[in-house]
Amino acid sequence: MDWLPGAASSYAAELDTIFWVILAVTGIVLVGVQVTLVYFLVKYRGREGRRASYVEGSTKAEVIWTVIPAVLIVGIAVASQRVWSQVKNPDRFPADALELNVEARQFAWSITYPGPDGELGTEDDFTRYNEMRVPVNRPVVFNMTSADVVHSFFVPAFRIKQDAVPGLNTRAWFEATEVGEYELACAELCGVAHGLMKGKVVVLPQDEFEGWLAGLGE
Repeated sequence: MDWLPGAASSYAAELDTIFWVILAVTGIVLVGVQVTLVYFLVKYRGREGRRASYVEGSTKAEVIWTVIPAVLIVGIAVASQRVWSQVKNPDRFPADALELNVEARQFAWSITYPGPDGELGTEDDFTRYNEMRVPVNRPVVFNMTSADVVHSFFVPAFRIKQDAVPGLNTRAWFEATEVGEYELACAELCGVAHGLMKGKVVVLPQDEFEGWLAGLGE
């Protein structure tokens, strides 16, 4: 059984590895704590003739169960830093990416593409709603904001989730690695029709995307 949707972006596999490592570490801790709890319940259960005694505690035990989780958390954070920085740090976004503008609003996605001049913010830009079309194996950087409340751009197959906040311009990126259609959802409760705020990302071969772009999205 697959626990995660199929990975379809350049950094999805590395994020999945981090997920499985964290799941394994926390799973081992969970099982260890529960086994210890059951052991203590059995060993120190009430018995005929046994009286409870006051235990002051152990400084050594306190240090051990404080230091070990701290080391684990810091270790995971350090090991994840390279991938986290690659995905989230705008200074490390690909330089040759296709750039788009995304505006979220109750309850739709507005995606703006550069027109024939190849630049955003000019008169030949065009906008499509609830469908983002991108080329395969090419990075896509998008500038995102919200027209009303906080939304969240979420494409499970790409392992990307980025909040859209009113008054802020946030930047995010992905590089799709497989042609196809992928679910685009809002992952932040944004109003009564939150569940209907759905879209899709259509990944096309480069030549098909260029043809679609030349036709201004027709």
